Amino acid sequence: MQRRRRFKQTLSLEQRLSEEAKRLRTAANLLPPGAARDEMIRKARQAEIGSRMNAWLTSPHTEKTVCSAPAENRVP
Repeated sequence: MQRRRRFKQTLSLEQRLSEEAKRLRTAANLLPPGAARDEMIRKARQAEIGSRMNAWLTSPHTEKTVCSAPAENRVP
């Protein structure tokens, strides 16, 4: 059985996503208008949203509970 190769990330997920978004936007600006450029801009937007979501989810003000309703009142 093969072992997984694991390594410690040097940058946070938020930083990596932000850098990827910047890289994609820069590359998209070099392309002529068209499908390839639109795709790169879409991926950059996704990376930015992912970065913001990660920041929001890891913030100390985010409530960590899944559902605050009593068990008998929860919708399955």
